[in-house]
Amino acid sequence: MSPTAGLAFKPQHFAEAIACPAAGLWFEIHAENYMVDGGPRLAMLDTLHAERPISVHGVGLSLASTEAPDPVHLNKLARLVDRCDPFLVSEHLAWCRLGERCFPDLLPFPRSNEALRLIARNIDIVQNRLRRPILIENPSLYMELEGHEWSEPEFLGELAARTGCGLVVDLNNIVVSGHNIGFDPTGYLAGLPGHAIGEYHLAGHSADDAAGLLIDSHDCPVAEAVWSLFDAAVRRFGARPTLIERDGNLPPFGELLVERARALEPVHA
Repeated sequence: MSPTAGLAFKPQHFAEAIACPAAGLWFEIHAENYMVDGGPRLAMLDTLHAERPISVHGVGLSLASTEAPDPVHLNKLARLVDRCDPFLVSEHLAWCRLGERCFPDLLPFPRSNEALRLIARNIDIVQNRLRRPILIENPSLYMELEGHEWSEPEFLGELAARTGCGLVVDLNNIVVSGHNIGFDPTGYLAGLPGHAIGEYHLAGHSADDAAGLLIDSHDCPVAEAVWSLFDAAVRRFGARPTLIERDGNLPPFGELLVERARALEPVHA
């Protein structure tokens, strides 16, 4: 797919999404919202897929767990992927499950050699079941853990080398993590393997002033610091499919199209 820009799909915008004439527009869906056997969600997805390319983004595979991906969850994901034939499938570098317990967050882990081995195993399981490579997204972090043996860019690069997966570079997550744990976002970019980058994500964040943290909230427009880092990424690595994420305080569809147009500016510059 040529480098263009898409939007996170929300059912509230269904009619406008279908009617929108914007060239190259595509939509990302969150997998877990559509891993059902029928009903209006799948009917809506089928109609959307008939008009526009689809990207599937998961939040529940728990790739950084010590356990292998849950086979029931993975089979449901595989059926969804077969149904809508997305041009990209992506997941987070995080964990959210321990045995039968699922946690409503994407949790961090020490980037150790053992974690690298287990996550590579889990990615292989997923890619073999889906019969396609997936993209792995860098997380947003709020505190520094002990036990790291790899920097995050090096860890992502090694995962890509071992498994053949690609990377989603979430520029908002880099800005948020850089502020919260103290690293230079542009230096982070320099450590990434450009050949493995398959997509950029752009989103807004909020601030917890009392805690001194930025929060990966996806409930406001893309921040200027994120736009600046996006421009730097395009200069360094070139254009890639780029997503505007908005999950809370949903604005009118037209406001999202304005952000999408800005995301295309570095591509045409």
